[in-house]
Amino acid sequence: MIRHSVSRRSLLAGAALAAVALEVPSFAMAADPKRKTTLTAAQALAKLKAGNADFVADKPTESDLSTERRLAIAEGQEPFATVVCCSDSRVGPEQLFGAGLGELFVVRSAGNTLDVTGIGSVEYSVGQLGVPLIVVLGHEKCGAVDAAVDLVLRDTLFPGAIGDMIEPIIPAVLTAQRMKSDESLVERSIEENVRRVVERLRRYAEPVLLEPQRAGKLLIAGAVYSLKTGAVRWLES
Repeated sequence: MIRHSVSRRSLLAGAALAAVALEVPSFAMAADPKRKTTLTAAQALAKLKAGNADFVADKPTESDLSTERRLAIAEGQEPFATVVCCSDSRVGPEQLFGAGLGELFVVRSAGNTLDVTGIGSVEYSVGQLGVPLIVVLGHEKCGAVDAAVDLVLRDTLFPGAIGDMIEPIIPAVLTAQRMKSDESLVERSIEENVRRVVERLRRYAEPVLLEPQRAGKLLIAGAVYSLKTGAVRWLES
């Protein structure tokens, strides 16, 4: 009788856990497959460019920030682009691209670098949300890149985890050092850092990013934002 009672409790516990598992969707299943943007990569890029042109011209934004829009996207998101950008407070992707609620999937870190969490976030936006465009966005006077240049030129030590944070930017600085240009080393390194992240996503990513690129359904672009003019300069592939 005792063995029977224990076995019964075990079965009930297992059934309860199974019920909970059915009620809580996994991360990979969280996105609603019916709610995906209908824009192509080219159309998404054109929309970002138009939004930035309006931002530079000080035109009022037409982005939807209404209560109706907020309630609509509460049921599911359908961004048309993923923006990998710096944490700098002066770089607001939604503002400089004139985007509204739920239109951009933003991955931010100092120096617009990508660690495991960042890469996973980008992959999720493509694999589960159907985003057709990824933009890696650097910006002028980037503090993280400036710190990486200081480390390379002067072997500067930084407190806490800052040194570890800027380590992925060092290869970009070393490449920029070999270039002949009228730009400062920091500005050259900012652009090279963007190019390296773009290259990583284009060529050294998982199939979730590589396959849609081969099929022409995903575009990965690089750009640099000017703090003074507000303009986004798009880098050639």
